[in-house]
Amino acid sequence: MKNILIGVTGGIAAYKSANIISKLKKRGYNVKVIMTENATKIITPLALETLSRNRVYVDMWDKTPHFEVEHISLAEWADLVLIAPATYNIVGKVANGIADDMLSTVISATVKPVYFALAMNVNMYNNPILKENIEKLKKYGYKFIEADEGFLACNVNAKGRLKDEEEIVEIIENDLNTNNNTLLKGKKILITAGRTEEPIDPVRYLSNRSSGQMGYSLAKAAVKMGGQVTLISGPTNLEIPEGLKEFVQVRSAQEMYEAAIKVFSSVDIAVACAAVADYKPKTYSTEKIKKKDEDLTIVLDRNPDILFEMGKLKKNQYLIGFAAETQNIIENALGKLKKKNLDMIVANNAHNMQKKTNEILIIKDKNNIKELPEESKEKLAYSILNEINLK
Repeated sequence: MKNILIGVTGGIAAYKSANIISKLKKRGYNVKVIMTENATKIITPLALETLSRNRVYVDMWDKTPHFEVEHISLAEWADLVLIAPATYNIVGKVANGIADDMLSTVISATVKPVYFALAMNVNMYNNPILKENIEKLKKYGYKFIEADEGFLACNVNAKGRLKDEEEIVEIIENDLNTNNNTLLKGKKILITAGRTEEPIDPVRYLSNRSSGQMGYSLAKAAVKMGGQVTLISGPTNLEIPEGLKEFVQVRSAQEMYEAAIKVFSSVDIAVACAAVADYKPKTYSTEKIKKKDEDLTIVLDRNPDILFEMGKLKKNQYLIGFAAETQNIIENALGKLKKKNLDMIVANNAHNMQKKTNEILIIKDKNNIKELPEESKEKLAYSILNEINLK
C-alpha cells in the first residue's frame, strides 16, 4: 500500500487533519505525520500518533537516537506529501526556499507529489502575494487544493475554509491511483452508464433507480489512465466527465443499443455499466393517458440485450459486464459471464444503487473471484480497470 506523509501546520483547521488521517488509514494507506510547533498548540501529537499508528515528527533536533537523517528518509519514504491545512506561512516559505523546520525541510527535500490544501483568513487568501507564490510553485509541479467558502474562525462567511476532508482524500487518492498508470494509454474504450427510460406517453415512462455514478466514475478513471473514452449515457444528474473523446446522450434502451453497436467494432475495451430496461411498452401513446375507473394494462416488449449482442460481435475486444442482483449474486453473475461471452463481470447487491459507495465482486471465472469491501465508487473504478488483462 502507498505511503502518505501528512504535514500539519498551525492553522485553526489543524484539528481536521485527524479526520483526514483516520480516513486514509481506513483505506489501508501507511501514514506518517510531521507537525509544526504551532500546530501542536491546536491538536496534540499524541492524538495524531494514535490515529496514524506512527511516531509524529516535530523537532528537527529531537534527541531521541536515530540511525538515519530523518528529513531525508521521510522525503524518500513518502509516495505523496499532503500539507493540510496549508497556511499562508508555509506556502510563502516553500515558494521562497526557506527550510527552517522539519516540515519545510522535508518539503524541500522530496521529489514526490506535494499537495497544499489551503486554509486561512479570507484576506490572506486573497492577498496577491499568496497568489504569486502559488503560481510560482505550480510552475515547479506543486499542486493545490483550493479552499471552500464557509464560516471561518475570524467570524465571517467567506472563502478560506479547508476543503471537506473526504474530498481531499479523494483528490490525493486519484493522484496515487493514476500516477504512472499507463495501462489504458491509447486504448479506445466504450462505457455505457446511467439508466434508460422507456416512454409510455409524453409524461410517463418505465425506468429504474440507477444514478450512473459507477459508470461515470469508470469514465473519469479511464481518462486519467490514458484511455480514449466514449461515454454513452442515459439520463443522470451528473456532470459530464472531462477529457472524454466523445459523449453520447441517449434516453431509451433502443437508442443506447444503436449508439453502442455503432462504435463497438472500433474499440479495444467495452464496459457495459448502464442499467438498461429489459422491457418497453409495446405501444406509445402520443397523448397523455387519462385516468379511468378501470385498471390500466400495459403490454411490454423485450428490449435488445446490448451486452449479449456485443458478446456475439466480440473479436479482440475486452468485454466487461455488470450484474446487480438481490439474491444468488455469484451464481447469477457466473451465468451471465458465460451466456454473454464476457471477459469479466462485476457483481454487486442491487440495494447499493444510488449510494456513493459499493461493495463488489470482480469475477473472471468460478475460480477467479475477487471480493472488494465497501468503498467509494471512484476508488472501485480504478480497482475494476486495473483488473483488465489485455492480450
